Amino acid sequence: MVDIDSEIQLAHPFTKARGDMMSEKTLTRMDLSEAVFREVGLSRNESAQLVESVLQHLSDALALGEAVKISSFGTFSVRDKSARVGRNPKTGDEVPISPRRVLTFRPSHLMKDRVAVGSKG
Repeated sequence: MVDIDSEIQLAHPFTKARGDMMSEKTLTRMDLSEAVFREVGLSRNESAQLVESVLQHLSDALALGEAVKISSFGTFSVRDKSARVGRNPKTGDEVPISPRRVLTFRPSHLMKDRVAVGSKG
């Protein structure tokens, strides 16, 4: 079994800042491909291609309106929002908001628990 989490943590350390707020580095495609390179043993080019391929499959499915469920992580889905009337908070003027598609992410319970524990430690 591949423990990609430990490899990502090596490439992507978090540092504590004021109080409970965390200052973190952004996890990049390069960080992911480097973790795959170290953990799986593919070449750096193959690791980068693998990461790109996975991300391309995810975005293609979402562009087609399909949900993407990653076990123990969460579900990405696309929602169609209908047109509505919004309000400019500064002036109070009504503004029409056009219909649009939005990307949503719903984390799994395991991910929620993991994030909750990680923020305290």
